[in-house]
Amino acid sequence: MRVLVVEDDPVLSDGLKVGLALGLVTVDCVASCADARAALATAQFDAVVLDLMLPDGSGLDVLRDMRRAGDDTPVLLLTAQDETPDRIRGLDSGADDYIGKPFDLDELAARVRAAARRHAGRAAPLMQTGSISLDPSTLSVTVAGEPISLSRREFSVLAALMERPGTIRSRGEIEERLYGWQEEVDSNAVEVHIHNLRNKIGRTAIETVRGLGYRMGSTP
Repeated sequence: MRVLVVEDDPVLSDGLKVGLALGLVTVDCVASCADARAALATAQFDAVVLDLMLPDGSGLDVLRDMRRAGDDTPVLLLTAQDETPDRIRGLDSGADDYIGKPFDLDELAARVRAAARRHAGRAAPLMQTGSISLDPSTLSVTVAGEPISLSRREFSVLAALMERPGTIRSRGEIEERLYGWQEEVDSNAVEVHIHNLRNKIGRTAIETVRGLGYRMGSTP
């Protein structure tokens, strides 16, 4: 999962980046409305954590611009403005959730997962394809009931494929999920992760669609 955090407090922004990364979330951080708009125009995110009080305007303006442009990326408003009228205004502007400061990081992470899950059209928190089960909340994977040890990147690749089992994911899409702006990407990184996953969950579990990308294949 890749999340954009729009927060101008550097301490809080760094804390969110570190905390969400513990849940294997790739986090990109910006500190202004202008930078948020630029980020949303150049990359795809699974969710946006958006502060309201930013140095160059209100996060609500960013949110409204997103919705007017047809961008349905889940948005969680994170703000000290936590009175009932503020929450109503934010939700009616198109937000998916509203979290007041101070907040519990574990709860925020759970709300991000829930918003992304609803956006992907999944009701159940557990992802299941054949005998493979993936639980984003516990970062665990089992095959036929047996726990499988995966690296951070391997888990993220598998989660991206299992979110929509019949959908082909291009290498570029998978790279966007795995790597933030400051991270270097080896040219064959995705292929290496796919190879390692197949060794752990089954050679036919991930199908290569030539010229297009990868999707979940046949599983026991």
